[in-house]
Amino acid sequence: MDKTIIHSDNAPAAVGTYSQAVKVGNTVYLSGQIGLDPASGVLAEGFEAQTHRVFQNLRAVCQAAGGDLSDIVKLGVFVVDLANFAKLNEIMGEYFTAPFPARAAVQAAALPKGALVEADAVMVLGSTD
Repeated sequence: MDKTIIHSDNAPAAVGTYSQAVKVGNTVYLSGQIGLDPASGVLAEGFEAQTHRVFQNLRAVCQAAGGDLSDIVKLGVFVVDLANFAKLNEIMGEYFTAPFPARAAVQAAALPKGALVEADAVMVLGSTD
């Protein structure tokens, strides 16, 4: 199995022993992104700002792999408070259009660096027909 490591300077560097994304064939597995600004490394303030930054970071890694958010087929979203579920859906609608990716959204007790939201994804490049 050939693995290609994907990296974007437009998304935060990994804060642990993982890659931003790994490509195998035409499938790209994107690691979780939190709302860190890639230039400063500072976490955005509040749920809405962090959620926008999460999707911007995911987009940067998608683009580094040769795709975009529209190529995501599976999205996993983790929030520390499901009371933000409606806002999550609203913001997600600014970044994704139908047909939407499959998605799981779960509440987590805590996320890295005190983040309020994190998302990971699976992206498929090119036609699967």
